Amino acid sequence: QVQLVESGGGLVQAGGSLRLSCAASGRTFSSFAMGWFRQAPGKAREFVAGITWLIYYADSVKGRFTISRDNAKSTLYLQMNSLKPEDTAVYYCAAATIGYAGNSPRSETDFDSWGQGTQVTVSS
Repeated sequence: QVQLVESGGGLVQAGGSLRLSCAASGRTFSSFAMGWFRQAPGKAREFVAGITWLIYYADSVKGRFTISRDNAKSTLYLQMNSLKPEDTAVYYCAAATIGYAGNSPRSETDFDSWGQGTQVTVSS
């Protein structure tokens, strides 16, 4: 497994932007599939975006969010633009360090390491 620490959450008005970061340590970052998930109050955790040799998104954020990684810094990013109140959630980064099925893992069970989460609140 790998240690993951998210940062960058906060309170923003609808239409605004935030950039989340996830710093990884412990193993070779560049070899992992990485993902962002979120959990809103009273709801199940859901997939947001992932990056392997592919980049892929949930339909709800496509065109507004951008996932990227800097392997030299062992850091994953999520640029969030045009934020909506329904984007309010705790955002988690996750790493698949053991292996995963297919080219675009998006199930929680595909990922074995998780950060502690960072709160994103979008006001209307």
